[in-house]
Amino acid sequence: MTLDRNQKTVAQCVGVVLIMGSLAWAAVPLYDWFCRVTGYGGTTNVSETESDVILDRTILVRFDASLARDMPWEFRPMQTSMELRIGETGLAFYEAYNPTDQPIAGTASYNVAPFDAGLYFSKIECFCFQQQVLEPGQRVEMPVTFYVDPALVDDPEANGTPAITLSYTFHVTDIPEDYAALAGSTD
Repeated sequence: MTLDRNQKTVAQCVGVVLIMGSLAWAAVPLYDWFCRVTGYGGTTNVSETESDVILDRTILVRFDASLARDMPWEFRPMQTSMELRIGETGLAFYEAYNPTDQPIAGTASYNVAPFDAGLYFSKIECFCFQQQVLEPGQRVEMPVTFYVDPALVDDPEANGTPAITLSYTFHVTDIPEDYAALAGSTD
């Protein structure tokens, strides 16, 4: 079966649309994977254990907090910075407060600056790994446990980094259904 000129044009257009749609669908997970593997854009690593190597060289870690425009919480780091030896485990706390009269759920997005250091900033435990729900008037301290990977000193792009800034932004998210059902059963 041979296609006439109009049928070929339609088949080519459909093919282009399918390919473009497939690429668009795959773009977000591929970009996320790329950022996690390379640390691009300040994406951090996740580690299940502490570093087994601690260097004598120190690095300053700064902490930053912000809120999305629609987030009514108050959110701040409880310390502005700490100096750690590279490879040493650090523990920092952020504080969140819900000043409203209703429960609010939030999720924290994060990044590290400079971006070259993202590949070497490893979180062991973080409040950002789960959604947070604060009751009206509730104030919480949220920990993040981390270290700066000693491999940083072997990377010519990141080796001269004197300080790393860990930034979080809280965004409003929907309250989980099971949480809303549990809260509704107490009324």
